[in-house]
Amino acid sequence: LLESVKSNKKFLYSAFYGFTNENAMDFFKKEGLKLKVERGNRVFPLSDRSADVLDTLRGSMKQAGVRGHLNTEVKKVLKNDTGFILQLADGTKDMADKVIVATGGISYESTGSTGDGYRFAEEFGLKVTECCPSLVPFNVREDWVKELQGLSLKNVSILIKDGKKKLFSDFGEMMFTHFGVTGPLILTASSVCARKIREKEVKLYLDLKPALTKEQLDARILREFDANANKQFRNVLPSFLPSKLVSVMYELCGIAPEKRIHDITKEERERFLSCLKELELTVTGLRGYNEAIITKGGVSVKEIDPSTMESKTVPGLYFIGEVLDLDAVTGGFNLQIAWSTAVAAANAATE
Repeated sequence: LLESVKSNKKFLYSAFYGFTNENAMDFFKKEGLKLKVERGNRVFPLSDRSADVLDTLRGSMKQAGVRGHLNTEVKKVLKNDTGFILQLADGTKDMADKVIVATGGISYESTGSTGDGYRFAEEFGLKVTECCPSLVPFNVREDWVKELQGLSLKNVSILIKDGKKKLFSDFGEMMFTHFGVTGPLILTASSVCARKIREKEVKLYLDLKPALTKEQLDARILREFDANANKQFRNVLPSFLPSKLVSVMYELCGIAPEKRIHDITKEERERFLSCLKELELTVTGLRGYNEAIITKGGVSVKEIDPSTMESKTVPGLYFIGEVLDLDAVTGGFNLQIAWSTAVAAANAATE
């Protein structure tokens, strides 16, 4: 769990040990939700229906006597001598002994994540760190990616560099879109590089044949070329690439599709090799919050007690989940952050 957290992982030691991923699974099982574990230790409801998770949570809330107030916007949180006053959008007020802010970040605004939690924190004098979209696709400059829209690559590795400085590298799955690139590999990269990409353009290099070294791939190309010396390049290229990628490779490597294999020069072969091992893209920015899975940044964890999630300066005020400056890679880890911090706050608030 901790190795998958990208911001302030040490803050989560207490919360994670207090309510682990195994505890979360046990909770859902006891509430009647059947689970399954898939490749990569990913846990899903057996039914593959996210609605079943929601129904389980609603049933548990009802059984516990939780009173929900749907479509009830809190405009302001104020503190008095006895507790807190919640000023609602319709002009009415509600009283509370303690308040747990669980508003999320800015991503998925349709769920109510409109940044209100940051405003509540700042109005109490708490610091909020710079926010940006995370687990989000990349925009790229190259127009040829539009021709590859919808193409998924399952076994590729990527390297992201700022000049000579390496920012990120990993192996996995990605997909081309009309604006750039997305997929699990790209989303994970965004959790590491989001702030840098907001500052400046960076280079992304695709290795389309990561199982082979450059020397091994060159040897394979030579064997293929020797065996098909009289054929046109267009007849040999499909043995290296998906059909959709074949159509743009001619231009990228500068070899005409009708050129005979025996006429391809060493320099042209080396360009082709480079395109397979180091296909270069220019990342110009991130997609917006409406496409981001989470928000990076939030209420500074320096303001919060890591064992209780209570504000160090405002007794009775707690912050949990994505509203805090905590984020992790894709794969359910951000949900676990939300659940673990929520249990820590709930236990502390009800003592």
